[in-house]
Amino acid sequence: MSRAVRLCALVGASLLACAAPAALAVEGKVAADASAAPIAPAQIDAARPVVEKLFPVGTYRRMMGESLSRVMDGMMDGFMKMPVADLARIGGVSAEKLAGMDAASMEEVSAIVDPHYRERTKRGMDAMMAGMTDLMDGFEPRVREALIRAYARKFTSGELAELGAFFATPAGGKYAAHSMSIFMDPEILGEMQALMPEMMKQMPELAQRAQQATASLPPPRRLSDLSKAERKRLATILGVSEDDLKDRPAPAWPGEENSEEGTEQ
Repeated sequence: MSRAVRLCALVGASLLACAAPAALAVEGKVAADASAAPIAPAQIDAARPVVEKLFPVGTYRRMMGESLSRVMDGMMDGFMKMPVADLARIGGVSAEKLAGMDAASMEEVSAIVDPHYRERTKRGMDAMMAGMTDLMDGFEPRVREALIRAYARKFTSGELAELGAFFATPAGGKYAAHSMSIFMDPEILGEMQALMPEMMKQMPELAQRAQQATASLPPPRRLSDLSKAERKRLATILGVSEDDLKDRPAPAWPGEENSEEGTEQ
């Protein structure tokens, strides 16, 4: 499967995370509250109808339906129209080498290498998104129960009753029905789609920031630095023999040349 498919699938997953921040962040919230006092059953009962209004059955499947498919297609088009030189710049190619590159787009290059690239990419992406939809659909009940616990902890019984009363009104019911899916509205998805080329432009600077942030740390250990017990354990974990554990050149940060060997296997 092409790198473009994997990239767009990753962006799609990021869009989903943005679309339901409360639902997808709840695992961290529950972990943080693991040592808190147990939730009273009455509080759970008060939170359940509120969450069932906000996060009804089938929410993920609706969110990952046609709207996300359309924005993924748009992102793919935007990615393929990017000049190859821009992608090379993101990868850290020097300005001297970039100067000699043609202004051709990824779309033109892909059409030469694989005349069926667009249909191949579309089918692969659709298959991946369908699998992600099934995965999230099956996971949805657990997320709903976690949301119920989160709401039960966050709101008092009186506040939950007020929310329930609001959701019983026409305006409240409409708000609850769209509170999650509103993040998949074309207006919002359009802005998320526009973010991708800007994010790609910023990648070299972001990589440099990451390098600077870790510059004071000692370099990774070489395999030859490991003790006998450590080499044995590492070989067992990787399913290889100890003789297969050899130091290889470590990949450089974008724009850097490999100046020394690292500890890859």
